[in-house]
Amino acid sequence: DQVAGELRRLARFLPNTKILTLCGGQPFGMQRDSLQHAPHIIVATPGRLLDHLQKGTVSLDALNTLVMDEADRMLDMGFSDAIDDVIRYAPASRQTLLFSATWPEAIAAISGRVQRDPLAIEIDSTDALPPIEQQFYETSSKGKIPLLQRLLSLHQPSSCVVFCNTKKDCQAVCDALNEVGQSALSLHGDLEQRDRDQTLVRFANGSARVLVATDVAARGLDIKSLELVVNFELAWDPEVHVHRIGRTARAGNSGLAISFCAPEEAQRANIISDMLQIKLNWQTPPANSSILPLEAEMATLCIDGGKKAKMRPGDVLGALTGDIGLDGADIGKIAVHPAHVYVAVRQAVAHKAWKQLQGGKIKGKTCRVRLLK
Repeated sequence: DQVAGELRRLARFLPNTKILTLCGGQPFGMQRDSLQHAPHIIVATPGRLLDHLQKGTVSLDALNTLVMDEADRMLDMGFSDAIDDVIRYAPASRQTLLFSATWPEAIAAISGRVQRDPLAIEIDSTDALPPIEQQFYETSSKGKIPLLQRLLSLHQPSSCVVFCNTKKDCQAVCDALNEVGQSALSLHGDLEQRDRDQTLVRFANGSARVLVATDVAARGLDIKSLELVVNFELAWDPEVHVHRIGRTARAGNSGLAISFCAPEEAQRANIISDMLQIKLNWQTPPANSSILPLEAEMATLCIDGGKKAKMRPGDVLGALTGDIGLDGADIGKIAVHPAHVYVAVRQAVAHKAWKQLQGGKIKGKTCRVRLLK
C-alpha cells in the first residue's frame, strides 16, 4: 500500500493512470473485477499475482517493466518459487529492476536468472549512519522484558518501535507490555493484510505508543517523529541494525536507539562495533522500580465505506463535529482507505463517538462502525 500510495502521488501529473494493488488477505473477486479496467501499473505480492496468473484473470503479455522490490525479504518469506513461476509468465523482452538491501548469493542467483547484462548500483548505507544516540544494555534473555518495561517507564516515549527476530518473541513482548498498561501492537508476517493495515494506522495515529515488529513485517515502514527504537534482540547483519535504528532521528529530529545484548549475542555486538567503526556505549540498567503505564492518547474508529463510497475526510469530520457534537480538538488523523475510513479520536470520547455514529449517517448513508481494540 505504501508503494502504491507513492506511485499514485507521482502519477497525479499523468492523466488517467490506473494503479492497482494485488495482495493476499483481500477479496479475490474484487481484485478480479478491478483487473477488468486494465491498470497501467500493478503493485503485487508474488503469491497473489501468481494466483491471478494461474486463474487467467491477469496477463503479462504487454508487460514493459518488471520491478522486484525488497528481493532479499521476499526470499526470507519463502517467495523464491513464486518469483520463478511469475517470471515464466513474463515476456522475454522486458526491463527488469531488482532492489535489495543486501546481496547474498541467493539474490545474485535470481539476478542471473531474470536479468541480462544488468547495471549494478551499490549504496553503502553504513557510510550514512544518522546522528543517533545509541545505548547498549547487557542482560540475560529472561531479563529483557522487565528491562524493556522499566526503560519505557523511564523514557515515556510518545512513539517507539521494538524489533524482535521472531514472530513468537514479537507477540510475547507485545502481550507483556499490554499486561502492565504499556499500550503496544504487534506487527509480524502472520498478520492478514487487513490486520496489518489496521495496526499501522493505529500506531501512526497515536492509538498505541509501542509497535513490536519483526524486520520482515516492518520493511518499508515509514513513521515520522519516531522517538525511540529498541533492539530487543541484536540483528545478525549490521546492515539490518542500521536500517532499524535509522527509523528514528529523521527529518533533523534527534533519536535514541537502545539495544539489548544477552551473553549469547556478544559476537553480534562485536560485529556491529567493527562494521560501523564505533565504540559501543554500554549502560547500567536502571534500578528496579515500579512500572509506569504508557497509555495511548487516541483510539481508532473504523467506518465501512472509504474511497469506493466516495467518502472524504471532510465528510467524516462533519459527522463527528456536527451531528455527534465532538470538539474538533478531540479528533486526530483521518485516513481514507479503499474500503474503510480510520478516524483517531481521544480515548475519553471514543465510546461516545462509536455509540452515536452507530445510528448516524455519513453522506446520507448509515455506516457500520467499529471501535478497534
